Amino acid sequence: MTTTVSSREGATVLSVAGEVDLATAPALENAIDAILGAKPASLIIDLTEVSFLASAGMATLVAAHQRAGGSTAIAVVADGPATSRQLKMTSLDQVFSLYATLDEAVAGRR
Repeated sequence: MTTTVSSREGATVLSVAGEVDLATAPALENAIDAILGAKPASLIIDLTEVSFLASAGMATLVAAHQRAGGSTAIAVVADGPATSRQLKMTSLDQVFSLYATLDEAVAGRR
């Protein structure tokens, strides 16, 4: 799993690629914590390039949402069977904003 951080129209974007499972979820958590430490107004976690999202990865997303509290709005980009399906089946799309594309997430954060 790899992560990269960028900025897009005032939002911090964390792009994730590869498999997010029990072995890699701690690295994702560290990347998210580093971003949340700067207290951005919004964080978009882009899972477009994620090929596998295990329950450990979903738990990491929920924990990030809880740590962000009201200070940082979190949105997730996920589309396809490897990511959005699991998020919808577990009703996590009700916990944070879920978008099919990064462009939609950026537009939704305005």
